[in-house]
Amino acid sequence: MDNKAIKIAVVDIGGTCIKSGLWQNHEIGQLQETDTEASRGGDYVIHKVLRILESYQPFQAVGISTAGQVDVKNGRILYANGNLPGFTGMPVREIIESAFHVPVALDNDVNCAAAGEAFYGAGREHENFLCLTYGTGVGGAIVLDREVHTGANYSAAEFGGILVHPEDREPSKDMLSGFYERYASTTALVQSVRCHFPEIHNGREIFARLEDAQIRNLVDAWIREIVLGLVSLVHIFNPSLIVLGGGIMEQTYVIDKVRKQLMEQLIPSFRNVEVVPAALGNVAGMLGAAKAAQKAYLARKDNI
Repeated sequence: MDNKAIKIAVVDIGGTCIKSGLWQNHEIGQLQETDTEASRGGDYVIHKVLRILESYQPFQAVGISTAGQVDVKNGRILYANGNLPGFTGMPVREIIESAFHVPVALDNDVNCAAAGEAFYGAGREHENFLCLTYGTGVGGAIVLDREVHTGANYSAAEFGGILVHPEDREPSKDMLSGFYERYASTTALVQSVRCHFPEIHNGREIFARLEDAQIRNLVDAWIREIVLGLVSLVHIFNPSLIVLGGGIMEQTYVIDKVRKQLMEQLIPSFRNVEVVPAALGNVAGMLGAAKAAQKAYLARKDNI
């Protein structure tokens, strides 16, 4: 089959919604968005994914981008937090391959987004860069020589686990206490604002009211938390580029403030790092998953 004719069904499983589409000739079409209903448990979510995939048949491969830590080699969920209950241990690749009899590639959502940005987006001109996404939590990916570095246990770049506030650390009560994710995620921002403005429910509503001095001060405090983690990452990795993803990073106010404050806190010799918003928006993870699935398809084809 001509590579241009390959059709790959792609799914991006998040704690809030499942995005899906059909990849062909390097583009994603037939985009859909479905509520995850994650609280109903991992079994419910994976069966919803199967129903979504059925709607895209026929296809030659499947690419899955998912929240949680992923065992890429065996196609299983190593760990998913309370945002996706019952998802830990789920043999996702085995379930989908058994249902559709095509090769399946599975990886963490931020790794997929980083791969998408490396091939199609903000990272195209860079061999090495870091990617972070800010949403329900904080995710990270390390791109080295245009490949995502997965670490010994497929869980490298869990940047949400940077210890930024040791004074708040109480692992017996909350395993994420004191960690970057608790302060720099979009969830953290919304919770902070809602303590004073309970009528606000999401980031979009926050930035619609940015002229309110109290809201702006809360946003600025949250941006300082973002920078706190980035300072350590720049000094450890010395990257030429950091790509910041998540819907909240589409706000020019946030990106501009992060850049300014980060440069003020870096050792001068590290200030050549470029900080940019992700270029691909909602489809970054799906494009990265599609590239992984294409590789799996071609590898199987070569072995036939």
